[in-house]
Amino acid sequence: MSTRVFETLQDEGIDPVARTEFGEVRGRREGKTAVWRGIPYAASAGGPNRFRPPQPPHRWDGVRDCVSFGEIAPQSAGFVPVDSGLRMGENCLWLNVWAPAAATEEPRPVMVWFHGGAYCLGTAAQAIYDGRKLSEIGDLLVVTVNYRLGALGFLDLSSLGADFVPNLGLHDQIFALEWVRDNIAAFGGDPSNVTIFGESSGAGCVTALLTSPRSAGLFHRAIAESPPATTVFGPERTAGVARRYLEILELPESRAGELLELPIERIATAAGTLFDEVPTKEPGRLAAVPVVDGDLLPAYPTERFREGRSHRVPLIIGTNRDEASMFRLFRSPIMPVTPEAVNSMLLGVAAEHPGLSPERIAEIASAYAVTSARGALSMSTDAAFRMPAHWVAEAHSAHSPTWMYRFDHATPMLKAARVGAGHACELPYVFGNFGSFDRDPTFWLGGRKAAQEVSGRIMRRWTAFATHGVPAAIDGSKHWPPYTVAERKTLVIDAADRIVEDPDGERNSIWGDEVVGFY
Repeated sequence: MSTRVFETLQDEGIDPVARTEFGEVRGRREGKTAVWRGIPYAASAGGPNRFRPPQPPHRWDGVRDCVSFGEIAPQSAGFVPVDSGLRMGENCLWLNVWAPAAATEEPRPVMVWFHGGAYCLGTAAQAIYDGRKLSEIGDLLVVTVNYRLGALGFLDLSSLGADFVPNLGLHDQIFALEWVRDNIAAFGGDPSNVTIFGESSGAGCVTALLTSPRSAGLFHRAIAESPPATTVFGPERTAGVARRYLEILELPESRAGELLELPIERIATAAGTLFDEVPTKEPGRLAAVPVVDGDLLPAYPTERFREGRSHRVPLIIGTNRDEASMFRLFRSPIMPVTPEAVNSMLLGVAAEHPGLSPERIAEIASAYAVTSARGALSMSTDAAFRMPAHWVAEAHSAHSPTWMYRFDHATPMLKAARVGAGHACELPYVFGNFGSFDRDPTFWLGGRKAAQEVSGRIMRRWTAFATHGVPAAIDGSKHWPPYTVAERKTLVIDAADRIVEDPDGERNSIWGDEVVGFY
């Protein structure tokens, strides 16, 4: 591949150009970094490509300007902050690249980001995912991927006919990783040293891809931040969700083919109704998630982990101490946060896990004191995020280097608001993108200096892991030993990092050894 990008960046007044297999792309020079936004890695997902696996983009002549974000995946309004200037559309399969502008003889490591948003919200265009600072501190490339969401990406409609393919969001991500393999050298990246990382549903995609035969060899390390690894459906459940979606659209099953031609606004609006309805009626469940399709996901990811069939790559995995608090703050139906909703969730889980007797469910509920608001939040945090991460770490560490963390840091304002280290609160620390004093309410009571120090340590660990396969910040930071079942040493990230052996051991023992999922 050409390294033409380095030929043009010696003069800061000249925009960087790289040659991909589909044509040349022009980006922008931003300080010490070259950035390309909205590079198509696949053709538009509209028209005949709706509900189809991604297709290669059309080649172009000349140099294509890639200086602004493309269309974001169709979605209904949610609590994920999205710039109002962005436009939605089905031409949403694009990615962004941040690369050091300075030339180097050796190709640089690559980090590929999958954003979160409950499989139905968000975009790679969100400002918090700007990869410039992470790229600069690690002297590596950062790639952020936009992919299909919700009805178009994770709502399994395959029971309605051969026109509908499940797991399209995962198919998009694999297609993007193939693009990275084939094209990232033109940007100065090393296709043989790729780390995938993601948060929330993006981390759920990471744990799914760790068990997918289709993704083998496309990445060499992985980071999963707050992964809902057990939120994966089987085909029996998804068929019922698909029927309900048609009911909302007022379409009989015999007319399911009309989904290929309906206006995208109607597709997204009906999906929004469904996505609010399902977790409200069945707390703990989502309508659109990865599914066991016998192909891309041959079995439940947690089963594949337990069988030792996850890819042999190093893994960082962890959660935030107060995951559920953010959902209470935004009054989101996505997670159960009240005692009533959590008890309903437990009853639903028990119905699908015969090994969990009513007595066992009562023991779990009693241990968490789920009749209290605090107990309900703790239970919800563990059921959705912490225990799935624990089960994945236990299994993956049996054959591959694994590091586990718990993010505990919270600013004085977040503590006062009873949010603490809530869901997604680690994101500005990972990317180093904090808002200004006026616009970032998390610093209204101070704490910026401490937050920046925490952020620096996280970024150095994450990028050291991407470069060397070991999360060792070469700056005197606390040594982070690998996780083992025997010791369960965990890095607790706070104003001062510390290593704690099995920090949540008592709560782990409540659940026992059986993986409990939302199937």
